[in-house]
Parts: sequence; structure tokens; C-alpha cells
Amino acid sequence: MTARQGPSLTLRLTLLFALASALVLFLLGLLIGNAVERHFEEQDMELLSGKMELVRHMLDRSKGPWPNRAMTQELNDALTGHHGLAVSILAADGQIVFTNDTNVFSPGLLSAGAAESGRPLKWVAGNGLPMRGIVASAATAEAGTTLTVGIATEIGHHEHFMESFRHTLWSFVATAALVMGMLGWFIARRGLFPLQAIKQRAAAITAKNLHSRLPSEAIPRELAELTDTLNGMLSRLEASFQRLSDYSSDLAHELRTPVSNLLTQTQVTLSKARSADEYRDLLASNAEEFERLSRMISDMLFLAQADNNQVIPNLESVDLAEEVRGLLEYYEILAEEKRLHLSISGNGLVDGDRLMLRRAISNLLSNAIRHTPEDGSIAIRIHGSDQGLVGLTVENSGPVIPPEHLERLFNRFYRADSARNRTTEGAGLGLAITRSILRAHGGDVHVTSADQLTQFMLLMPAKSGE
Repeated sequence: MTARQGPSLTLRLTLLFALASALVLFLLGLLIGNAVERHFEEQDMELLSGKMELVRHMLDRSKGPWPNRAMTQELNDALTGHHGLAVSILAADGQIVFTNDTNVFSPGLLSAGAAESGRPLKWVAGNGLPMRGIVASAATAEAGTTLTVGIATEIGHHEHFMESFRHTLWSFVATAALVMGMLGWFIARRGLFPLQAIKQRAAAITAKNLHSRLPSEAIPRELAELTDTLNGMLSRLEASFQRLSDYSSDLAHELRTPVSNLLTQTQVTLSKARSADEYRDLLASNAEEFERLSRMISDMLFLAQADNNQVIPNLESVDLAEEVRGLLEYYEILAEEKRLHLSISGNGLVDGDRLMLRRAISNLLSNAIRHTPEDGSIAIRIHGSDQGLVGLTVENSGPVIPPEHLERLFNRFYRADSARNRTTEGAGLGLAITRSILRAHGGDVHVTSADQLTQFMLLMPAKSGE
């Protein structure tokens, strides 16, 4: 079942860029529109405030009872030439005493509350024209007389301009958002070209060319980090695949000979009638060979787990000297057959898996006994170090191992002398298992060979608090 795929990264980036651009353009449009509208309002208020001061001045210096013909004529003369400007004056008793346009102001607009607020008003007059005006109180020369003056100007041309301006502005914003979206798509496509190159290179990588790596040159820093991470993953996969291939080839190589021998021996035995004792001897011989193959397979599985960090020691306090003495008792009979001298000195405590460490030491002792000539000696020394480690050295006399073979001794199935008998020498996995066990404990194993002495040294962390 194919997993459901989400929108492409190009589409996501394009939409994100388009939405961000549209939002910025929208806010910019609102800002510009409000700024233009405030500009017109300020112009209108400047005109209205000037006319209000003029009317107040005229009322303040008027003589005689109000209203009078002279003042009315003076007001009409002052308003001549001001198209769209309306003035209404309301007496204290609510009667309109002067107006040059009866369709502009209603009694509600000329209220005392409107005069006290001092805020500009905007409304639609009775003739359908949009108006902006102010209302204020004015005193006359006649004592105790206060009038309410309303002045308004027609703003239809402003409204028409703002409507046209907003239409043009929002059309521009919509077009600009569309253009920015297309530009965002182009930029996203160009910006994601390195991903396409990485995709093509990754698609070409197979099991046969795991050595290939993704391009890391001339790409953005963010993608360079991703590429480095993927190349690291490819390196790990290549190493794991190589280990798997080595395991397969080594195991096939090592199993081919014993399986072929078993098959040949069985076919020869079955080629003619045999006695019961002969069949019994054949089965016993085959059982030994099968047992050796079983151990080899178990050892290979252990090494495979160790290489993949799946070997987790069960930590406990281990007395190395005690473990070595127990192993020496086990190998005493083999040592006596070759008249070998065994010795142990020193002591040390470590935190480790008792069975694993016992197996590692046993592999070294078995290897030493196998390669030490008759009347030779094997010395085991346990000692501490300055780095908080405990060392265990297995030293045996015998032929010197050539330097080119020393580091390769810990490889699977490696033998310094390929002519050695595989049946008696084992499968060649003991030293590899020893190294895996020590590294699983945070330690390691080293080998030196000189002056007819070969030394294997195990290093492992000392017990906590020691």
C-alpha cells in the first residue's frame, strides 16, 4: 500500500510566499487608503475650521438684535464663491436663524451635544450628497446670546476619488499578489534544484555502488548539512553491507570444506555394505564435525551481534585472578601433556559480564597452549594502569609472529600460517570474539611479539570506586 503523499515542497513554498506577499500588500493597501482618506479629512477640517472662526468673528462683532439684515447679508457675502459650503445657525430656542442650504443640516445635527463634542461629523444630506461638517457654539455681541453654528462642505468629489482609488489599489494588490505567487513558484523551483540533483544521485545508488556519495559542493548550507547526514548514513550502510558480505563469504568459505568432507565421507561409506562398527565410527566422526560447525555458526552469530552493538554485558563485580585460576585448572591437563609451566600473578577487580570475560580469557589461554612449544611457559599477569583500567597479560614463549600478521590476528578466520590444520586449530574466530567482548566492555586487546615471547594484553575498565 502506497503511503499518502502530501503537497509538494514547491507548492508549499509557493503558497507560503504568495500568502505572505498578499498579506503584506493587503496591509500596505489599507495603510495607503487610510492615509489618503486622512489627508482629505485634514483638508476639509482646515477649511471648516477657518470658516468657523470667520463666522464666530462676525457674530462676535455684530451690532443690534439678532438676527438682523446686515449680518445676514454679511454672512451671504462671506460665503459667496464657496461652492458646496453650507452654514446654519441655530438659536437657543431651537429656531434656525440663518442657513444658506436648508437640505444640509437637520435639527439633530445642530444639537448642543454635537457642539460640545467638537468632533467632525460625516453624513448624507437631504439632497443625497455626502457631507462633512463641524458644530460649535458662538457668542454674539448681544449679552447673553449664544448660538449654535454648523458648517459643512460637500465631499462627493473626495468620495468619488477614494472609490476609484480603492478600486485601482485593490486591483493592483490582487495583481501584485498573483505576480508574487508566480515569482515565488519560480524562486522555489530554482531553489529546490539542488534537491533534484540529490534525488537523481540517490536514485542511482544501489547495492553495487554504495561507495557513491551525494553531491555536497555548490549547494546551500542547509542542504549541505542534510547531504552530509545522508552521506554518513550511506557510509554506515556501506560498512554494514561490507561486513555482511564478508560474513557471507567467510562463512561460505569455512563451511564449504567440512560440508564437502562430510558429504564425501558419507557417500564413500554408503557406496558398499559396512559393518555396524564402521557405521558407528562414521556417525561419531560426523557428530564431531557437526559439533564444530555448530560452534562456528554460534561464534559467527555472536560476532554479527557485536558488530551491530547488540552485545550488552550483564555487569557485575568480577575478580580476574579467581577467574584465571579456575581456567588454569581446566587447562592443566592439556598443559601437562606438553610439559608447559603455567603461572599467575597480580589481582584486579572489574565491572563486567563474568561469562563473557571468562570466554575471552579462555580464548587467549587456549591459543597460548596451542602455540607454545613443549617445555615452554605461559605467564598470566594482572595489573592496573593510570587510566583507570585493569590489564591482563597472557605471555607465552614460542616463535615470533611477523609484524604484518599481528593486527590481522583479530580478523575472522585469519591464521598467520594458512597451512595449519583447521581441524586442530579451530575456526579462527577466538581472537575476533575476544576483541568484540573487550570492546563491548569499553576495553580493547593488543598483541606484541618479540624475543621469542608473544603477549596478548586485555584492557578493561576497573571496578567503580577502585
